Amino acid sequence: MTLPLPFDTSYARLPEQMFAFVAPTPVSKPAFIQFNDALAERLGLDKETLQSPDGLVLLSGNQVDGTHPPLAQAYAGHQFGNWNPQLGDGRAVLLGEVVAPDGQRFDMQLKGSGRTPFSRSGDGRAWLGPVLREYIVSEAMHALGIPTTRALAAVTTGDPVYRDAILPGAILTRVASSHIRVGTFQYFAARQDREALQALTDHVTARHYPSAGTVADLLRMIVERQAKLIAKWIGVGFVHGVMNTDNMTVSGETIDFGPCAFLDEYNVAKVFSSIDRQGRYAYGNQPRIAVWNLAQLATALIPLEDNQDAAVEEFTLIINGFGGIYDAERRKIFAAKLGFSAADDATERLSNELLTLMADSEADFTQTFAALSTDASVAPLDRHASYEDWKARWRALRPDETVMQGTNPQLIPRNHLLEQIIQSGVAGDFEPFRNMLAAVTAPFSQLTDATRPFAAIPLREERVTQTFCGT
Repeated sequence: MTLPLPFDTSYARLPEQMFAFVAPTPVSKPAFIQFNDALAERLGLDKETLQSPDGLVLLSGNQVDGTHPPLAQAYAGHQFGNWNPQLGDGRAVLLGEVVAPDGQRFDMQLKGSGRTPFSRSGDGRAWLGPVLREYIVSEAMHALGIPTTRALAAVTTGDPVYRDAILPGAILTRVASSHIRVGTFQYFAARQDREALQALTDHVTARHYPSAGTVADLLRMIVERQAKLIAKWIGVGFVHGVMNTDNMTVSGETIDFGPCAFLDEYNVAKVFSSIDRQGRYAYGNQPRIAVWNLAQLATALIPLEDNQDAAVEEFTLIINGFGGIYDAERRKIFAAKLGFSAADDATERLSNELLTLMADSEADFTQTFAALSTDASVAPLDRHASYEDWKARWRALRPDETVMQGTNPQLIPRNHLLEQIIQSGVAGDFEPFRNMLAAVTAPFSQLTDATRPFAAIPLREERVTQTFCGT
């Protein structure tokens, strides 16, 4: 039987060149790894029914809603700065959109569900490792208060996936306020398809920015959301790893957790992705790359304006405004990490000095800030001659412990521990995955015997120096 869901797929009502209807490829033996009860409640869905055999059939892609056929979205993108005019959902399908009880609309997408017309040479499948990684990291980001796509369910397929080895297959049910990307706009601008570009712009405006009266307003609002998002990434030491324009949503949500990682030791030049050989997407480069990506969005929107010369001038000013928004948000975040509810020159000076000391001593990013509220020892910093002087000047400003505790997580998804839980999952043991998920979704709670292992700094030989895309 088909599980009835309250889908209303507005994207399917857009011009037909914007997507392709495609059914997921059936799998042989699906089984649940994890289901997100809290997210199901947020969406207004029946969590018991979704976890039933009928729900498993839907969330594995073995049966779909005939009233709202799944679709794969078309988009293009700059990948490491190189233009690719034809990308699209090559291993994902949009099952449909649900409207939550508060009226907010969400996409429900199956990721790893088989080939689509946009798959190129790929098999459209996902192996277990990237599914476990995205589930944990996206839910951790949500718990950290960072806009993100989320995980509703993860299932194994019972089918092998062929990469550099034969690996177990899996499917992630991903939820987002939408999956529309900068690259979606680029796709139609490059084809000089003004009709589709206008329809897409109207759709995004109505769905995400209803107060935007003009294209310039829309761009300005997207820039603001992205600037604040990147500042939040910087504030928790997050490195996205592959900030291509097809991996930047116009809704302002973090998306695509392939080669992402969190800093252990503080280093602005830190790169994890195995394919980022030039450091384009290093931790400290992320604000600059966001500006570059947004400039591509602005370029794609120019054809919608009657006076394009004036639009270029106005859009350039809007893009240049990213820096001020980002700096203000970053200053506020780092002031709070030091225990101050407002940022000023003194808090900015203190945070910059501390970051310099951390870089010099290779201090752990997360543990350093978590230790401030308890005056705990930070071994590399304690050996630095200037640290005691810094702490004396910091304490003189009377930081608020409550502000720090609400801003500085006790733990984040450690790269070396993610690798360990993936290996356990491949061996068929998902208990470490569930334990880590419970820990990272309560990041501001005091550590317990159960969660303390997930806050552990890796030994030097345990540090993960490279992360990989799931494809």
